[in-house]
Amino acid sequence: MPLEIRCTMAEDAQDLLPVKAHSDDAAFDLKARTAQEIAPHKAALVPTGLFLELPIGYEAQVRPRSGLALKHCVTVLNTPGTIDAGYRGEVGVILINHGDAPFHVKRGDRIAQMVIQALPDVVLTPVSALNASSRGTGGFGSTGK
Repeated sequence: MPLEIRCTMAEDAQDLLPVKAHSDDAAFDLKARTAQEIAPHKAALVPTGLFLELPIGYEAQVRPRSGLALKHCVTVLNTPGTIDAGYRGEVGVILINHGDAPFHVKRGDRIAQMVIQALPDVVLTPVSALNASSRGTGGFGSTGK
C-alpha cells in the first residue's frame, strides 16, 4: 500500500500537481508556477505552487533533471535540496544557469524532481577514537581520479 502524503497547491497552481511520468519512476516532476528568465551564471528561486505535509521520519529531496542539465546547463544549485517534515511553506527550486545564454522558464515547465525518502532514526555517539578502515582518511581525489 503506498504512503499517502498530504499536499495542497496554491490557488493559481491547481494544474501543476507533481506526478510521476511513469508508474515505476523514483521521482515526481516539479513544475514552475511562474515564468521567469535566469541570466547566464545566475541563480533564481522558482516557485512550484506545492505545499507538503510530510510525516515525521520522512524528507523530500529536490533533485536536478538530467535533460535540463545536458541541453541547457541548468541544474539545482543546492542539490539535493531538503524539505523537512515540519516545513509547510511553498516548495521552491533554486535553479542555476551555468550556460552562456539566458534560460527562459515557462509556467508549467518541469524544472526538477522530488523524491520522498524515509529517514532512519539515528543518534550520533561521541567517542574518543574511530575504528580503523581500509580507506582511512583518504578522500577528495585520493583514489587518483
